[in-house]
Amino acid sequence: MSDVFKVTSRQAGKFIVIAVEGYINNLAGEKILDEFNRRAAEGYRHFVLNLEKTQLVNSIGVSILIEMIEKTQELSGSVAFCCLLPIIAKTFKIMGLTQYARVYETEAEALAG
Repeated sequence: MSDVFKVTSRQAGKFIVIAVEGYINNLAGEKILDEFNRRAAEGYRHFVLNLEKTQLVNSIGVSILIEMIEKTQELSGSVAFCCLLPIIAKTFKIMGLTQYARVYETEAEALAG
């Protein structure tokens, strides 16, 4: 498995799109959370995580994403996920993330949602 991990973010209307590339484990999850916290400190409240280039999320990565969802709820914001592989979508459903964050097939759908 590749150790390459990359997180980038950009503004798209009222949303911040956080694009993630690589395996989301504890280290990668912390980078995502750092980017989320930085953007939240700038005043943004609505986030889309594009996981198109993510092949796997482990349980620690999921717990960090749950932490991000909880912080967003405290800010009266939202989190959506898009471009998930079927195995990641199934994992998120089983872990209960989809009760608190919407899942979209494409980034365009998430931004329109």
